Amino acid sequence: MPGSGAVLIVDSDAAMRETLREQLTRDGAFSVVEATSRQDVEACFANEAFDAAAVIMEAALPDGDGHAVRDWLREHGFAVPVILLNGRPDPGDATAAIAKPFRLGVLMGLLREMLDAHAIDPPPVRFAIGPYEFDSGEKALRHEAADRRIRLTEKETAILAFLHRMGTRAVPRLELLREVWGYNPAVTTHTLETHIYRLRRKMEADPANACLLVTEAGGYRLAV
Repeated sequence: MPGSGAVLIVDSDAAMRETLREQLTRDGAFSVVEATSRQDVEACFANEAFDAAAVIMEAALPDGDGHAVRDWLREHGFAVPVILLNGRPDPGDATAAIAKPFRLGVLMGLLREMLDAHAIDPPPVRFAIGPYEFDSGEKALRHEAADRRIRLTEKETAILAFLHRMGTRAVPRLELLREVWGYNPAVTTHTLETHIYRLRRKMEADPANACLLVTEAGGYRLAV
């Protein structure tokens, strides 16, 4: 599946990483990036140029638990499919698990199944927000006059797209939370507020006095 982003392999076992790399890159099926720790994962996703198709991760990492790393990815808006080796599955969160030792064919089948499910996305949406052009397909805001492109996370894209669909109506926090994160008891309004804060830092000239993504009547709306 060339061109669809790299598969991030996270395992402290060099032999396991090499085995997975050989299988995944065979016949140009996937590109691969290797990591050994939670710190490596966070560094990869902090890099705006990094494009991940999926993550295959050992549940027991040298500096943390793979489930906690998965939760960190979700909290920061990365909806990438995750396969946890010797971990616990969460099908409702695009997370699967496979026990070691495993057959490589089984792992590859699971990976392709998850990628196919993840690829079913709504049609791209484009609209103007102040000086920006929003493109849900690119997950970006473009400021043509300033020749500037702002990359958005999956959740940031979903927040803006949903607020736009609601027009001038202020969307209550709990409604927006359910729309973007689904019915996940582990996610709170604090998570939403953190994403709103980061969005404003990206798109507002003065984040403390927002004029594009505004707070109103206990919720949020776009001034479009």
